[in-house]
Amino acid sequence: MRSPATPGNCAGASRIYRQMKLINQETIDGLIKRATESPRRRSNFNLHPVPEDPVQRLLVATKLDSYFRPHQHETKWECAVVLQGAFDVFIFDDDGAITQRIRLGKSRDALGFEIAARTWHGWLPVEEDGVFFEVKQGPYDPDRGTTFASWAPPEGDAAAPAFLARLRSAKVGDRMGG
Repeated sequence: MRSPATPGNCAGASRIYRQMKLINQETIDGLIKRATESPRRRSNFNLHPVPEDPVQRLLVATKLDSYFRPHQHETKWECAVVLQGAFDVFIFDDDGAITQRIRLGKSRDALGFEIAARTWHGWLPVEEDGVFFEVKQGPYDPDRGTTFASWAPPEGDAAAPAFLARLRSAKVGDRMGG
């Protein structure tokens, strides 16, 4: 067995060994602390080394009031598994009507999902201190590849809290747009 390299600092807690990054409860607790302090009420830890990596792998920790604006990825699939807490994942049609609402988490509808490119979707935390592991195709380019729904307010917009409240009680068939 190889001896470990000098432990590194992954989100303030994980140990980095020569060929392995460990994700432990300290990692998750550190991410939740960062999410608590973030204006977006969420925080992520990238396991991939650079934004140009062809496979993006990250942990995302959220607070209950974090708003994920519905969006789609033009050419890339997305896969996620809930590690802690619970989330609702919504699938929308082009006009903002909810076509699916799935509860993810332990003892829920499912633990995770994979969606195809060009699928309108959004996350809704339903328990405090939720964490999920996400995998999607890279490279990451914040200016290309993701289209945000015109029928949903941007993050930080004054209308976002009301949209989030509507989403909490929304049912399949409800139209969130307009």
